[in-house]
Amino acid sequence: MNVIISVIGKDRVGIIRDVSTFLADLDVNIVDISQTLMGEYFTMIMRANTEKSSMPIDKLIVALREKGEKVGLDINLRSEEIFNAMHRI
Repeated sequence: MNVIISVIGKDRVGIIRDVSTFLADLDVNIVDISQTLMGEYFTMIMRANTEKSSMPIDKLIVALREKGEKVGLDINLRSEEIFNAMHRI
């Protein structure tokens, strides 16, 4: 399944490392990534594939939120299908 992961937080060294390592440890493959700085805030959107991960999506959503809380980031995951439907005019 393809998912969209958003990451927002105060900029600091290691954000991409923290998130990408966490995903790799769960066998989630990052397919595409875009990040930018908005003043002192870091924002990142990733398209990822979860097919090889043994963690169910509902648990992955919780795990990412918990990881975000531990490292001072707001991390959210949505299925790509839901994300596209939410942004369709």
